Amino acid sequence: MDDVDGTATRGGVGPVPPPPPPSPALQRPSLRVADDVRIHPATDRDVTPTVAGRAVSRQARGRIAGLDGLRALAVVAVVVYHVQPSWLPGGFLGVDVFFVVSGFLITTLLLRELQRTRRLSLPSFWLRRARRLLPALGVVVVTSILAARVVEPDLLVGIGRQTLGALTFSSNWEQIASGASYFDRTAPDLFMTFWSLAIEEQFYVLWPLLLALLVALTTSGRTRARVALAGAVASALLMAGLYTPGTDPTRVYYGTDTHVFGLLLGVAAAFWWTTRPRLLAAPWAHRWVPVLGLAGLLVLMFTLHDDADLTYRGGIALGSVLALGVVAGCTGGATTTVRVLELRPARWVGERSYGIYLWHWPLLLLAWAAVPAEPGTARWWWSSVAAVALTFALSWASYRWVETPIRRDGFRATVARVTAAVRRPGARVVPAVAVVGVLAVVGAGGVVVTAPTESGAQRSIEQGLSAIDTTGVGATDPALPPLTIPGATPGGPATGSRPSPGPTRPGAGGGAASSGLPPLLVKGKVDGRQVVGFGDSVLSGAAPAMLSHFPGIGLDAKPIRKWVDAPALVQKAADAGKLRPYVVLNFGTNGGFQFKGSDTALEKVLDVLGPDRRVVLVNTVGISYWVPSANKELAKIAAKHPNVVVADWNAAVRGKPGLLHADRTHPNMKGIDVYADVVDAALREVAGA
Repeated sequence: MDDVDGTATRGGVGPVPPPPPPSPALQRPSLRVADDVRIHPATDRDVTPTVAGRAVSRQARGRIAGLDGLRALAVVAVVVYHVQPSWLPGGFLGVDVFFVVSGFLITTLLLRELQRTRRLSLPSFWLRRARRLLPALGVVVVTSILAARVVEPDLLVGIGRQTLGALTFSSNWEQIASGASYFDRTAPDLFMTFWSLAIEEQFYVLWPLLLALLVALTTSGRTRARVALAGAVASALLMAGLYTPGTDPTRVYYGTDTHVFGLLLGVAAAFWWTTRPRLLAAPWAHRWVPVLGLAGLLVLMFTLHDDADLTYRGGIALGSVLALGVVAGCTGGATTTVRVLELRPARWVGERSYGIYLWHWPLLLLAWAAVPAEPGTARWWWSSVAAVALTFALSWASYRWVETPIRRDGFRATVARVTAAVRRPGARVVPAVAVVGVLAVVGAGGVVVTAPTESGAQRSIEQGLSAIDTTGVGATDPALPPLTIPGATPGGPATGSRPSPGPTRPGAGGGAASSGLPPLLVKGKVDGRQVVGFGDSVLSGAAPAMLSHFPGIGLDAKPIRKWVDAPALVQKAADAGKLRPYVVLNFGTNGGFQFKGSDTALEKVLDVLGPDRRVVLVNTVGISYWVPSANKELAKIAAKHPNVVVADWNAAVRGKPGLLHADRTHPNMKGIDVYADVVDAALREVAGA
């Protein structure tokens, strides 16, 4: 994500012994240092050096053409994935492209320093990294916290741990420890995307030390490349081994140990480059490997999904290998691929990719919170486009006025220049900006200290769970007779000797009474004593309205439940004799039908309920890419059963802002009444009333 830069000074890990004789295999001159450490002149851009106050040209700095364009592709893929995952389901691979580029360039720059000075100056290296990373990060963190306080306080839940993780570059482990999920869009962290910055910075801290050790213990670039490659393979295998199908993959995705293989592949390539003029020596490979690498990356980005087993068992690793092929192509000079990556718009975006990556996710969350709307609606698209446009504008401003000055001149020189500008007679703008900056930092600290500990959706769900605890499945007035279906046994569907009455589809006539079911309506209102509901956090959040709307209803609803959990719950209620003539099921919030066996699980539930009960399936509302397909699958299954209808909760909230919490998934206090109305209409429909 960050543009790699480097300048070298003396001091650090100590002197390097004299070099061995030059290798005759080298086809063009390269400087040599101890133990065959040598690197060719072409490297990525440094902190811009100056001669007599004038910047040195890109060519003089030995910039590798094409890498900025590759960064542009990576950051655009990530942004598209976060805006609309269905367009580019594998867009998260953009992060792995960044990893490969960073591992290659950082190692190249360190080897160049060894080549030039025979030493590694670790303080200088880490200071350059701090100059590059911290200024823009600090601006984004402070601005996002203040904006979230104004727009939607729910976004500040957990902001203390998030800020600590961001400023200490431990976001990945902090989010793993807190149970946050990169793939759960119903409860996103404001600084969720900083996990990758944490892995890179951890690499920047440890790798120079390991590099010095590796140079001391080995004698050739090829050996070092093999060591790095072995580490990459071990990391990819660890991701595959620790990944458990059907569970949230955040641990293996966020873990430094399981996701460092992209960086190590870049390291291996940098070491290999020390042994040859360019990474791809054969003319055909130089022309075609980067083409195939780009094509393969695009194919993966369009086909790989974040919930597929293949993704964590080789898919991400394959994407990293393909990215390495493009990097290798960029080291060999001008080709068609490099010329495409060098187009001016691509270079512009690539140079600002770090800022774009930092800004885009907080701005998207803020825009979606400020303009509540269902994904796909016109309001949602306008807010998303505005957030992306603002991302590019702020990234440009940050690159020009924050990142470049500090990267070029350093912290002390920048502070001194600002101080001098503040003290200059008649100065107004700079002092005002300085005062605003100080107040913003102080204000952000105050917001962090006073941030809410739980979101509105969490409070709603807890209230619903409390209400459910006072009733429970099957809780009814003791004076009422048992609620049974003629011909049914306490443990399951009707099993009497008489044939099933064969309930009709809604609108076909007959109604519930003709099927032998107790009447659903009492004085025109749905009798809740005839209804039982099973579900997840959406049903539990709506529980207060459901209990009020349908007095006597039995509810069993808790967060995190999925369709694969439903058969055991319903069977347990059947065995206890707590099933009722009308059943409401709402299990699609957590993954829809993405988990293996979800559709089979729903069919099993319908078998347990039998054809004599009437069933309402509540469809899903949310921002995940799979929501439309999940609702289509639910409707498809319902159409096969004449005693089942779908309560179209999704349609009820579409285009009607103000009914959902900030997560755009769970109903708020207004929304739960609408939810109950939707279920009421579906119950009347399935009963033929």
